[in-house]
Formats: sequence, C-alpha cells, structure tokens
Amino acid sequence: MSDERMQEWIKLNVGGTRFMTTRTTLCQDEKSFLYRLCQSDMDLNSAKDEQGAYLIDRDPGYFGPVLNYLRHGKLVMDKNMAEEGVLEEAEFYNITGLIRLVKDRIAKREAGAVGSGKHVYRVMQFHEDELTSLMSSMSDGWKFEQLINVGSQYNYGNNDQAEFLCVVSRECTSCDNHSNRREPSDKAKMLLQKASRM
Repeated sequence: MSDERMQEWIKLNVGGTRFMTTRTTLCQDEKSFLYRLCQSDMDLNSAKDEQGAYLIDRDPGYFGPVLNYLRHGKLVMDKNMAEEGVLEEAEFYNITGLIRLVKDRIAKREAGAVGSGKHVYRVMQFHEDELTSLMSSMSDGWKFEQLINVGSQYNYGNNDQAEFLCVVSRECTSCDNHSNRREPSDKAKMLLQKASRM
C-alpha cells in the first residue's frame, strides 16, 4: 500500500461515538479486525453511516484505550476504567499485544490484592506515665489504632495512675510465609516486653 494511502484518515462510528485516525494506526496489528477493516481488498462487508464512518457495534468508552494503544504501543486508561472491559475489546479486535498487556496488568492487580489488607494487631497495657514513651518509640511500620482507658487500679504514692490499653497494627507482608520471618528490632522487642505485662 502506498505511503499516501497509509496516511489517509479513516472515520469510525463505535457505538454511536465518532473516532478519526489514520490507516497507519489501524494497520499496526496485521491480525486485527481493524487491520482487515481498512484494507483495499477488504473481505469484510462492513456497513457505514451517512458520513462514511465504519459502523462498529461496541462500547465507545473502551475503544479509546484500544485506539491509543495502536497509536503509541502503550496501555493508557482512566483509573476508573475496568481492565476487564479493555481486555474484552482487545480480544474482540484481536490486538495481541494489547491483550497481553491487559492480562499482565490484571494478573499484577490480582497478585497485589492477595497480600493486601492483612494486618497484625497488638494490644498492650500501659500506665499513663508510659504512654508518651510508647508513642514516641513506635516505628518499624507499627501504626497507632486505638487507645482505651480502662480506669485506675494502681495507686503510686499519692498519684492515682490511669491504665490504658493501646491497640497498634502493622501491615503483614509475609503472614502466610513463616519461613521469611525477620528478627524483631530493638524497638519491637521493647514493645513486646511491655505487652507481656498484660
């Protein structure tokens, strides 16, 4: 096909939304439906609308990432867009590179979701005068969750000391993998020691 013919603009009407792009863009994947659509010896008998745009009965919202992939070879999509929808369109148009990219992104998302959300919680009992040092020494990923005043049961001299339960949490990246346990740091050991008073 001549260079001049490859630079021709092609009009598409996808689900009622018009798109314009070059023949070169549509011909990026020789196995795709869009490549076959814009060939001169087309074996597809595709209908056109009143303005000469090829009619394609698909979701126009998911066509944008397909067209952009053909333009520059990258998967660019709105953060609120479902990868599964883009995958469905990539499979319909038979764009193999995009199918692979979207499947990889879905696999990464699902792999990340498996480990996410797991937390280790600890409840520690402290006296009022120990709280400041506890809060200032928290590290190693520990996050303060809740402080519960459980009253005053100890009398130190003339001062009545309040007693608290402190709930802290840390994301657990290897909760299911016991062989990858790390030695606790000195600060974590101190927290464990104080928690053992309960």
